[in-house]
Amino acid sequence: MEKILVSACLLGSPVRYNGSDRLVDNPLIARWREQGRIVALCPEVAAGFPTPRPPAEIEPGRLGDDVLGGRARIRDDTGADVTEAFRLGAKIALEMAVSQGCRFALLTDGSPSCGTSFVYSGWFDGAARKGNGVVAALLAENGIAVFSEREIERLAKALGEAP
Repeated sequence: MEKILVSACLLGSPVRYNGSDRLVDNPLIARWREQGRIVALCPEVAAGFPTPRPPAEIEPGRLGDDVLGGRARIRDDTGADVTEAFRLGAKIALEMAVSQGCRFALLTDGSPSCGTSFVYSGWFDGAARKGNGVVAALLAENGIAVFSEREIERLAKALGEAP
């Protein structure tokens, strides 16, 4: 049975930067949970960030791959450089996915860690741009298929299940 790495906030854990969750109420997730297939993780909390914490964004014009490659930084809205903690969270996520045999991940879009199709601009202006976060980039780079919370049915198909 395939295991799935899932952003903890999508499962109702209040681990987001503002202390909230992003619970996704979906029968597929409920079924996977009952089957013991879910491996829950908040990479930012695993890396030592508190909850709540200042919001953070990848610098303008850059993405998760750039952060991994040392070509970009992540800063919080106070100006603090939090890049290394985000890299650590990505490393922890990859290690957990590999150790648990996860070939798939369901991640929170928009996050500088877990964004799969978009992240925020880097200007803290609420504007989104296409691209991935650090965790999504590292997982994909290592052959783990990443999906956003809007792609649960696509994930089910990738798992060979009918939605």
